[in-house]
Amino acid sequence: MRASFVLSEVLTGLRRNLTMTIAMIITTAISLAMLGGGLLVVRMIDKTKALYEDKVEVSVFLTKDISATDAQCANDPCKGLYAALRADPAVDAVKFENREQAFERFKKLFEAQPELVKLTREEALPSSLRVKLKDPDRPEVITQTYAGRPGIDTIVDQNVFLDRFFNIFNGFRNLTFSVALFMAIAALLLISNTVQLSAFNRRTEVGIMRLVGATRWYTQLPFLLEAMVTGLTGAILAPVLLVLFKMSFVDGVLGDLTNGGVIQAISGIDILLVTPWLLLVAVGISAVTGYVTLRLYVRT
Repeated sequence: MRASFVLSEVLTGLRRNLTMTIAMIITTAISLAMLGGGLLVVRMIDKTKALYEDKVEVSVFLTKDISATDAQCANDPCKGLYAALRADPAVDAVKFENREQAFERFKKLFEAQPELVKLTREEALPSSLRVKLKDPDRPEVITQTYAGRPGIDTIVDQNVFLDRFFNIFNGFRNLTFSVALFMAIAALLLISNTVQLSAFNRRTEVGIMRLVGATRWYTQLPFLLEAMVTGLTGAILAPVLLVLFKMSFVDGVLGDLTNGGVIQAISGIDILLVTPWLLLVAVGISAVTGYVTLRLYVRT
């Protein structure tokens, strides 16, 4: 098979259907970028979950009078609660945090938002007993045992806040995957139409080639390569869109959260790790769609 002939046929087809080729490249690039964006969000969620995995605690917040008068947890009821929690078989570790320590941790956590720190007073933050469980998935053992005891204001499981926090990113991930699916359907239809139109425009020369003995595979290969080239071009553009997504959304909108260590940022390495999968998806879908179209709709 002459490679030069096949290459010239591919280039001719791409030039002849230039507008549809450009539309297919753009649609494929957007579809793959949305898919890649969803994969990057999944990766960000996984890295952030790993960050908090060993830090999830149950916070037993003490009443205002204890927070104001017992800064060392040296008197009852704080002292008794601390001893009871340390002796509890479900508890791995207990740490007392007074108002001053809570405020220092608050300032460190929100150092990227100085206005919020200025508006917050130390007196607004209660003392607490920060409990690390042996089984973080069973916070109810603390709630059921200690809720309502003297000196306790509220008991808060940090897993609840983390689940709500991650649900926001899960929703964004699902949205990107949904848009990617619709864009992928549009790209598939464009690939199919482009292959059919390309074959129709060259039906005469293909017919002549078949008369002189060319095989069906030989005459159809250029159309298949056209679909793969456009898909691959869209896949090459997709990482560029992902870089723009990182700069505008992750570094821009989520910049304070990533700089403050609240969530893990998406890095350039993450984009590089996703890119090969996008290339494989683009080439695979383009090849399969082109092949199925040729078999079902094109008789050359």
